[in-house]
Amino acid sequence: MHVIVFFFLLDPEGQGMMGTRRFFFAGGMRLLAIVFVLTGLARGEDLHDSQPVSWQEQAVQYAQIMSRVNWTPVAGGMPRRGGQFEMGKEYTGVPYSSVKAEGRYIGFDIFLKTFLAAVENPKSVLYTETLKGKVKNAECYYGKVCSSYTSYALQCGIWYVSRLHGPEHREGIVEVESQSGQAARVGDVIFTPPASKTGGSHIELVTEITRDSSGSVTHVRIEESSPQTTRNTNRSVAAFNAHLNARNRRLYRITDLDAWRGENRADSFLFPNYGEDSATPKINRVLLLDRGDWVPYFKGQSVKFNVMDRDAKGVETLVILRGDTVVEKVPLSGTGVVERVFSRCGDYTAYCVMKDSSLSAACEFAVCELDFTTPDKPVPLGESWVLGLSSDNMKPIIAHLNNGHNGYAHRNVFITDEDRRKGYVVIPGDLMTEKCTIQVWMIGENRYGRLKKRRPVLIGEQ
Repeated sequence: MHVIVFFFLLDPEGQGMMGTRRFFFAGGMRLLAIVFVLTGLARGEDLHDSQPVSWQEQAVQYAQIMSRVNWTPVAGGMPRRGGQFEMGKEYTGVPYSSVKAEGRYIGFDIFLKTFLAAVENPKSVLYTETLKGKVKNAECYYGKVCSSYTSYALQCGIWYVSRLHGPEHREGIVEVESQSGQAARVGDVIFTPPASKTGGSHIELVTEITRDSSGSVTHVRIEESSPQTTRNTNRSVAAFNAHLNARNRRLYRITDLDAWRGENRADSFLFPNYGEDSATPKINRVLLLDRGDWVPYFKGQSVKFNVMDRDAKGVETLVILRGDTVVEKVPLSGTGVVERVFSRCGDYTAYCVMKDSSLSAACEFAVCELDFTTPDKPVPLGESWVLGLSSDNMKPIIAHLNNGHNGYAHRNVFITDEDRRKGYVVIPGDLMTEKCTIQVWMIGENRYGRLKKRRPVLIGEQ
């Protein structure tokens, strides 16, 4: 295994879906350092393209995209549990935040580079918005949680919540017979069950096994998404065993990754995009968006361009284009925020004309429409029901059924090309087996990321 540390001095300018539906159980210059443990991150090959890696090694590589990235807040106000991330302090691993339908999950909803661009913009949503008090277990607008961390590593198209990782709910996974560090392998997951029916659960990933000269395991490394960012803990066998024994944790082993994922595969979607997430980002130093860069917006949603001109070259004009068509040229008298609302869907770019007539690097974003209709009365238990689909510049891909009263009752319905052609998707009646109010998250994606829209549906007579 090769350990590589990349240091990048940032430049100063600086669909395919499944054909069948399946149902599954379900967050001046700057120096940027990104640390990866690699044997061929994007292609599943080693650094010399000689030997394919196992899926377990690949899972570690993908996990460490998110857990080994370094970033430094450029302003105060970025919320975390118990306070704020400190301006000017370097952090390792993406922030922990259970963003749900209100924020965006790094890796699933946005590129990693979108988060890194938002970090560099002191006027971005990372600093100006908070989910604290609005969404349980969430603070930062962009984030990751334990289950989205492991599901990203295991190449899923959408996360499985931690309590649905195990053999009671998924095929291709077993409880390891010997619950000890000596039996642990890379790629195993550790499940912490909830202390109560409504309590939280947790999932961790084994990323390294250290052995002595006789072949006995001496240490087990675990990586996880946990407040405030990610954790990387290399435990001795004794400490690992004590960790397992606490809180009735269980060591699970995925024996068949394809069976475990079903058709919930990352390669069936545009996201996660491991190639983009592992690439070196070039962060714009002249202007950035309130949501970073390379990011989708809803039609009618405010887009805020922060003209920063960090290298003090002088700015004259902000140019906004939809495709190759110039939408607007905004005269500039200096730095500051320019706010616009776009009513036409499409892929947009924006750049600045500088005082010396040169052009800055461009920001990229999409304006999209994503909507759906729900039944206008409670759905009888056991009966199928319909969601109407409406979109522009955004492909509806998943109807996520979120039962906030039962963490074991999350379901996903994957939307097919035929569903999109017809303009609706049928939800089978046997997916929800109890009276409840569920939240339907309609999830769509385009090349810049995913958007989510949420509406309630009553199941059974209330």
